Amino acid sequence: MNKTEDRRTENHRSEKSEANTAQGQHRRNSKAGAAQRSRRRMIICVVIAMVLVLALFLYILGERYFRTHYVWGTTVNGDSVAGMTVEEVQASLLSEIDDYTLVITERTGDGGTTEETITGSEIGLTLTFDDSLEEALEAQADGGWLMSLGTKTELEISTMVEYNETAWEQKMDSLQCFQDDFVTKPEDAYLSEYQEGVGYEIVEAVAGNQTNQSKVIEILAEAVLNLEETINLEDYDCYRTPAVTSDDESLTELKENLEKYTDVVITYTFDENEEVLDGSTISGWLSVDEDNNVTLNADYVSEYVATLRKKYDTIFHSRTFMTTYGEEVTLDGGDYGWWMNYVQEAEDLTAMIEAGESGERTPVYYQTAASYGAQDYGDTYVEVNLTAQHLYFYQDGEIVLESDFVSGKSSSGWDTPEGVYGITYKETNATLTGENYETPVSYWMPFNGNVGLHDATWRSSFGGSLYKTGGSHGCINLPYLVAKELYSLIETGTAVICYNLEGTESDSTTSQEAEEIAQSCIDAINNIGTVTKNSKDLIERARQIYDDLSSAEHAYVDNYDVLVEAESAYAALS
Repeated sequence: MNKTEDRRTENHRSEKSEANTAQGQHRRNSKAGAAQRSRRRMIICVVIAMVLVLALFLYILGERYFRTHYVWGTTVNGDSVAGMTVEEVQASLLSEIDDYTLVITERTGDGGTTEETITGSEIGLTLTFDDSLEEALEAQADGGWLMSLGTKTELEISTMVEYNETAWEQKMDSLQCFQDDFVTKPEDAYLSEYQEGVGYEIVEAVAGNQTNQSKVIEILAEAVLNLEETINLEDYDCYRTPAVTSDDESLTELKENLEKYTDVVITYTFDENEEVLDGSTISGWLSVDEDNNVTLNADYVSEYVATLRKKYDTIFHSRTFMTTYGEEVTLDGGDYGWWMNYVQEAEDLTAMIEAGESGERTPVYYQTAASYGAQDYGDTYVEVNLTAQHLYFYQDGEIVLESDFVSGKSSSGWDTPEGVYGITYKETNATLTGENYETPVSYWMPFNGNVGLHDATWRSSFGGSLYKTGGSHGCINLPYLVAKELYSLIETGTAVICYNLEGTESDSTTSQEAEEIAQSCIDAINNIGTVTKNSKDLIERARQIYDDLSSAEHAYVDNYDVLVEAESAYAALS
């Protein structure tokens, strides 16, 4: 065997020996692993047994503990009682009762706040416990506590707090928020009375602090039973409120409706005097119904106008008059002066106010005068001295005409009446009629019914004492030319002041010459003008006047041919 083979043999033996050794080691390792696994199983079993024993112990412990103690997460009326016994919960609640005070925040009458309190001792506050606490513990038994872990158990015990009814009523009666001297009742917003220069204003509502007493007592009782420590009555809508506030549309509408009337300013001017009618007066004439409709009382308007009439009307008033003779007379008669048509004026004034119109206003008059005041006849007037049988015509305070006259026949009781009158109207070519007369006059100026100033061509003399036995039926007879001039100067409404003044009698008279009387016929013929079918009355009048003249007076009628031609022309037309 060569060396190479020897080496191969030796290597084979060596490998075989190593293999045997490895197999032996493997058998030894297998036995050791089995033993080790056996020990681990034993340990696990021991641990599990111990855990089970511990869990059982803890369960038994928990079962015993939670039969008398509340589990975690349990609350009574919102407060945690975890780990507490029934007795401890009750003791805790009782300690709250001992120190319990409810602080009440209230509104004062001026809108501020104040506080008052209710203590447990004042109302005999106590706790009574039903079975709710015990029942909650019973629910934890037999593993119930285990099911409750990790959850919240909220207990509400509504009957646990009680108070003494008598003590409670006494306390309620004594609360300041119910006392009359503390309470301010709510007041509705309203419209103020009219204020001059301001008008109407909406007065703010008063909130006050009057409560709904039954509601407050109910809320306080609930707060006490829940052991609340503070309560603000404002938060519970306890206060009575005004029914009408300042932003109420009806108030605004009423204000506008009233001010439509009271914003009116109407000014009456009576010479130097002004009467201003404005809201300060009109506001008292207004009435408002339940629907806020505003009505102007027409009776008050009438009363106001009647006041103006009484103050400024002068008709039928007594007057003093300074005569041209330097003596003052007092005159009670006559119908001259301001005479307001107060019925129509009241109607027109009412309409003006209701329309909301302001401005200057002149009253409606039956009759006016020259000026306001005591001397309402002004400085243009006819002064008639019945005693002296003499008149003056004043124009703007100056005498522009004077004349003797013949007045009413006193011996027959036809005296011309005293007083102040106004010219009713003016008329030319009038015919005066009476019981036994029909007299044409050229210038007729009546001032007292059928009594007036006029020309009297049938008279040759005026003045003196002619009136006593040869006077008129009451009229003032004037010379023709005087009547003609006066007619041109006088106006409708001009005052005629008639009076008697002792000591001014006169024996002198003024003559009316034939030439002056004839002038009345000359004027009547000239008045015919162009002859038409309507000229009949003028032609006949001129003829009558001419025929009434004396032969001496005829001599002065220088246009008689015009009358004759007019008569012929008119005859041709017909």
